[in-house]
Amino acid sequence: QVQLVESGGGLVQAGGSLRLSCVASGNIFRFINMGWFRQAPGNQRELVAYITNGGSTNYADFVKGRFTISRDNAKSTAYLQMNSLKPEDTAVYYCGGKRRDNNYAAQNEYDYWGQGTQIIVFA
Repeated sequence: QVQLVESGGGLVQAGGSLRLSCVASGNIFRFINMGWFRQAPGNQRELVAYITNGGSTNYADFVKGRFTISRDNAKSTAYLQMNSLKPEDTAVYYCGGKRRDNNYAAQNEYDYWGQGTQIIVFA
């Protein structure tokens, strides 16, 4: 069983940057496709970005050009670099892992989830 642990959340002023990390237990991280989601109060959880086990990436339109997803298989860690943060980026951010390389927006197809980390962006 793989466990995911996020870190790096916090309070930041608009225009600032944060980097989230998601560390996976076990030794199969390199086979897992990873996604970052977020959920703001009163909203549904939404896909922010994903990275396949081969390193291909994709972003939601609302973060393109501002956020970068990456992974370091040697450290079993996925990252989300967030720049030019806006108050509307305020949410709990979750990393998820899935074995299948498809349907990244479908939360019920993820096999593993982290506990979430809070981001608050103030104006």
